[in-house]
Amino acid sequence: MAAVQMSPVERLNADLLAARTATEVLEARCAALNLADPPRVHAEVKRARIVASASPARHRLKVGKSEMLGYRRVRLMCGTHLLSEATNWYVASRLTPEMNAALDTGDAPFGRVILPLAPRRRTLSTWTVKPGRVPPGGVVVRHRAVVLDGEGRPLAQVVEQYQRVLLGER
Repeated sequence: MAAVQMSPVERLNADLLAARTATEVLEARCAALNLADPPRVHAEVKRARIVASASPARHRLKVGKSEMLGYRRVRLMCGTHLLSEATNWYVASRLTPEMNAALDTGDAPFGRVILPLAPRRRTLSTWTVKPGRVPPGGVVVRHRAVVLDGEGRPLAQVVEQYQRVLLGER
């Protein structure tokens, strides 16, 4: 039986769905595509700590109205190349003080910071650009997911938009 050939978009989506963190996939692609030397992903960050009213994110993260949530809106970059834009609500109290400090002040991607917590993803929804279509704004894959720690506790809710450059197109 012949193997089914995946399109580049389908392969990217499958790699993201199979990974513990999106950061792992982005760094592997950054290296494979020679996008920068060294091939290291960093985040351009807008951040805040927010106590907000009830929302679907709070329900998914299993936190009450008074729980402090961290918020990061990032552009994940490899050199000068935009790989992904993401919005991330996270439960600061479920991270170590060192992790919170790194997220509050540094440019490390969330996935790299939380690796010691043995993260995994539960995908809520996916979208991929249709074959042969020119992606709007360069987005080829979009994911909504909840990131869980090794014990299954929700750490974050993310919305990620992956860019065309990840397909090897510049």
